Amino acid sequence: MAGKIRVRFAPSPTGYLHVGGARTALFNFIFAKNQGGTFILRIEDTDRTRYVEGALAEIYESLKWLGLTWDEGPDKGGAYGPYVQSERTQRYAAHVGGLLEKGLAYRCFCTPQRLDEVRKAREKEKLTTSYDKHCRDLSKEEEKKLLDGGVPFVVRFKVPPARTVVFNDIIRGPIEYKSDILDDLVLLKSDGFPTYHLANVVDDHEMAITHVFRGDEWIASTPRHVLLYEAFGWQLPLFAHMPVILDPSGGKLSKRKGAASVMDYKIRGILPDALFNYLALLGWSPGGGDEREKMGREEIASAFSIGNISPKAAVFDEKKLDWMNGRYMAESTVESLAATAAKLWREKGVIAADKPDNDPYLLSVIRLLKDRSRRITEIVDNSSYFFHDPDSYEEKAAKKYFIVQTVAALQSLIAKLSGLDVFTQAALEGLYHDYAQTSGIGLGDLVHPSRLAISGVSFGPGLFELMEVLGKETVIRRMTMAIEKIK
Repeated sequence: MAGKIRVRFAPSPTGYLHVGGARTALFNFIFAKNQGGTFILRIEDTDRTRYVEGALAEIYESLKWLGLTWDEGPDKGGAYGPYVQSERTQRYAAHVGGLLEKGLAYRCFCTPQRLDEVRKAREKEKLTTSYDKHCRDLSKEEEKKLLDGGVPFVVRFKVPPARTVVFNDIIRGPIEYKSDILDDLVLLKSDGFPTYHLANVVDDHEMAITHVFRGDEWIASTPRHVLLYEAFGWQLPLFAHMPVILDPSGGKLSKRKGAASVMDYKIRGILPDALFNYLALLGWSPGGGDEREKMGREEIASAFSIGNISPKAAVFDEKKLDWMNGRYMAESTVESLAATAAKLWREKGVIAADKPDNDPYLLSVIRLLKDRSRRITEIVDNSSYFFHDPDSYEEKAAKKYFIVQTVAALQSLIAKLSGLDVFTQAALEGLYHDYAQTSGIGLGDLVHPSRLAISGVSFGPGLFELMEVLGKETVIRRMTMAIEKIK
């Protein structure tokens, strides 16, 4: 296509932004970045019966959190606005008026009850369409009588008979449909609002959209859209229907099967860069022997090519996402994780509401745990011993390490720790090594009981780093408590 690349993401405020929708938005976004084009956000809110209060705000928040900033849209404006479909109803009505004048559309006065009866009857007869075109050839006199009587109506498109509708999908190649299996689709509903099909075609044309990236569930709608473009005399955009996303069991990813919203992943401690990276690789790869899995945003945009999008289904594997998030966690600065971690600690009542995110102690805790965590939530979940003395001890480890011989070793360690002037990782490591050598006790037989006494668990960050962060007073108090427990 000649001219500047223009793509759009057009969500409906009927629910949260799930990962499938986010992947669609992301592919539009990175293609625009790759081509130096324009990424547009359009809100398709004409289905008022399914409108969900608060959904639009969550869609905005989700896109911004992922870093999918748009060049034109409801809040940014642009030369092709308005960008909310409910503000464009007069445009749709005008275009439908043109189709009525040309005889390419007609008013349908069938009641919902009749339509339901016809649908059931045609299904029983195994016919391919669900509407019998009852109103398609009404005389002008019959139509006028119904209009004068105030009978509600919708406007339907006259699907031309015996046509082979062909369109080229730039991911899947040529796709064709027989027009005889297509219903005369409704363009305008009885309330004057357009259907998705009409508004989608009109808006894509009027906003000069060059490429339409959308999920493969819209393939069956595309022949209808092609016929509408033809009826209006407009040039088709290029269509790219992306691969379906499956859950690990092979079923289609859905809310019922555990598909989460973008904001759910934020709440669960996933970093936006990690989710961006993971979604980009759901159905796309750099190609050319490039098997990188961890790629920055600019790297992805630079390498992106429609030709490397696979038509095959992609599997959304949360374990793989966790692995990738863990890599991003390890490379993140402590400060970049602090706000989220502190918010979670406050919500759990672990820290005071007025404790600042950049509190030195909190930063030290994050520093010790982030490299061992796959999600920010794991930092919070595994940090309880940084904020209060253990009230229990890991049972299996206690049976192994909390034995009679441990009491004397801990008592000796307490005495040595009490005399330590500098309570640093290096000093503590030296003290333990010296005591192990002089006492003949294996270093492990000192380290493991100490860790259990201090934290209540047998795993975690390096013991000497942990002791330095907790401080001398806390370490000695907890060792003393453990001795009493052993006794």
